[in-house]
Amino acid sequence: MRIVVAEDLYLLRDGLVRLVEAYGHQVVATAATGPETLDALLTWRPDVAVIDVRMPPTQSDEGLRAALAARRELPGLPVLILSQHVEQLYARELLADGAGGVGYFLKESVFHADQFIDALERVAGGGTAMDPDVITKLLSAGSSNRRLERLTEREHSVLGLMAEGLSNQAIGQRLFLSESAISKYTTSMFGKLGITDDDNSNRRVLAVLAYLNTP
Repeated sequence: MRIVVAEDLYLLRDGLVRLVEAYGHQVVATAATGPETLDALLTWRPDVAVIDVRMPPTQSDEGLRAALAARRELPGLPVLILSQHVEQLYARELLADGAGGVGYFLKESVFHADQFIDALERVAGGGTAMDPDVITKLLSAGSSNRRLERLTEREHSVLGLMAEGLSNQAIGQRLFLSESAISKYTTSMFGKLGITDDDNSNRRVLAVLAYLNTP
């Protein structure tokens, strides 16, 4: 894969470059500020980008804004955002266009190399990848989304794993259920969330977005 790495801390940026190259991928550009990130994304149009949320010049959400701006110019541009802390708003904004190809990971998870690279490859393929720790913290925080309250405990488990970016087969393996059973759960879940079978939208992304949203 051709990858852009955007991170203002040199040691972490260099570590990310070495990590993805160790797995056989190519880093075509790096960036250390929000404007540099946007320029690199539009110039190189990578297969996927790894972008820190907080970058110069403001150290607020420059990286996220650069990613969102690039996706407006290049719809579906795959982006995996890194954050120091769980921020529900960041994940929600990334998923808002329903196009997929987005991920949200905590920086500490980069040290789990296989998990991180697997997530990066899923995002590059147009899927979603949410850090398991993010999902756990969002679950523990609860939700005021009334549609989510209709889901059974098992459907909540399926949705949480779906948010991580796992396929039905992988979810089935994690929950010790057959793939057909997971398919039934997801069909029921989509119905309860009011997500119709529309070829023009990614139902899995919409379900994850519902999971992250509040009324």
